[in-house]
Amino acid sequence: MTARTSQTPLELFATDSLIGEEERAIRDTVRRFVEDRIKPEVADWYESGSIPARDLAKELGALGVLGMHLEGYGCAGTSATAYGLACLELEAGDSGLRSLVSVQGSLAMFAIWKHGSDEQKQEWLPRMAAGEAIGCFGLTEPDFGSNPAGMRTRAVRDGSDWRLTGNKLWITNGSVADVAVVWAQTEDGIRGFVVPTDTPGFSAPEIKKKMSLRASVTSELVLDDVRLPADAVLPGVTGLSGPLSCLNEARYGIVFGALGAARDSLETAIAYSKDRDIFDKPLAAYQLTQAKLADMALELGKGMLLALHLGRLKDAGTLRPEQVSLGKLNNVREAIAIARECRTILGAAGITLEHPVLRHANNLESVLTYEGTSEVHQLVIGRALTGEAAFR
Repeated sequence: MTARTSQTPLELFATDSLIGEEERAIRDTVRRFVEDRIKPEVADWYESGSIPARDLAKELGALGVLGMHLEGYGCAGTSATAYGLACLELEAGDSGLRSLVSVQGSLAMFAIWKHGSDEQKQEWLPRMAAGEAIGCFGLTEPDFGSNPAGMRTRAVRDGSDWRLTGNKLWITNGSVADVAVVWAQTEDGIRGFVVPTDTPGFSAPEIKKKMSLRASVTSELVLDDVRLPADAVLPGVTGLSGPLSCLNEARYGIVFGALGAARDSLETAIAYSKDRDIFDKPLAAYQLTQAKLADMALELGKGMLLALHLGRLKDAGTLRPEQVSLGKLNNVREAIAIARECRTILGAAGITLEHPVLRHANNLESVLTYEGTSEVHQLVIGRALTGEAAFR
């Protein structure tokens, strides 16, 4: 029997036929950056629990991916689908890298872009798009994650100024940020504040001893009677709809991003199975191995088709929050299952940082939780199906 030429998992689904030429060019540019700059270094960053965030921010800014889906202020103004494909390629490098870009562009920059004043936009967005300033997003608190409406951080009027007091936790980019978008309770409801991180009373101790997202900066934000001028508040929104609109942007990037970790794991497992001989033939030639690979390729391809469909809906301006929940719930859940299964194909070699699969699996444990846990997204979908809110 003549041997067939092997295909990549996504070639089986012909997903490139669903992507435009410009989107493909953006994807390929980001893929080359990840191959050349990130993959040779990321295992060492992961092992040491550190990442050259400031250097990478400038490189990512030069690449054009920071806030790339936003219009104006030095942002590239790409399609949502192109942004999603960039997230996929970034997370094929490491979830921490995609998190840096997501928090910068879809949380901190998006909050200022959508809800900020003209002065706030002009001051921060061009520098953030270039990677010259790093942003973070302060919503989650030690006791309030899935229920952010209960946050304890407060902002009170003091003459024409504001005074902020409280703590935020699990904040990506916090310790290296130049500006924080912080959400706080006020007498008028939840409001967002643009907080330069050199403001007296602001500190951001880094969280160490992590088992996941080790190549990412994770911090606590401490707001100890931080005084801000009146114009620090985001004027465009009051209430929880402000931070939730930003979270939907970040969740959308995860729909694509998680598939990058899954694809990299699967491609690694396929290559390893071809090279690894066991009982005098390649591991890839065994039925059990092929069954695993086939099942994983199927879930990866289905997730990609879902992501691209959601991307087109977003480009058309019709994407709904519960549809983002569908994508986040499915694609992260399947991605972590793929990474774990790939580890079994690599055997003992799969537990080392010589291969990316367990690193991806560990990272996806965090992705499974942040920007809405799987349980929260199940309830969002359940509410859409039944009309009943079961959050309480």
